[in-house]
Amino acid sequence: MAPDRLSWSCLPSDRKSQKMSGTTRTSADLDPRRRRILYRSWHRGIREMDLIMGRFADAEIGTLTETELDQFEALIEVPDRDLFKWLTGEAETPSNYDTSVWRRVRAFHRHDAPIHS
Repeated sequence: MAPDRLSWSCLPSDRKSQKMSGTTRTSADLDPRRRRILYRSWHRGIREMDLIMGRFADAEIGTLTETELDQFEALIEVPDRDLFKWLTGEAETPSNYDTSVWRRVRAFHRHDAPIHS
């Protein structure tokens, strides 16, 4: 095995059962539209955007209104590189995407203080 590759046998036995990343929410209580959005939030393209959009969806998908779902669906259609630039402030968010849901996504992932102290 190549030295830069990780195998399950390299992990301590207590870590083998832990999920590396991905959804922590069940979709059993969601209607089909919300299930589809939740899935698409976690299967975007680059892993960083999966984590950003997926974690927000895990936390908020059950409470979004129909209008907010429309806004979120529009966001998950945007290419990863554009969303990432908007999120980091590298590019300005176009007005048609600068919605209340986008501002919630940004606030959800903003840390103004160290997250580990």
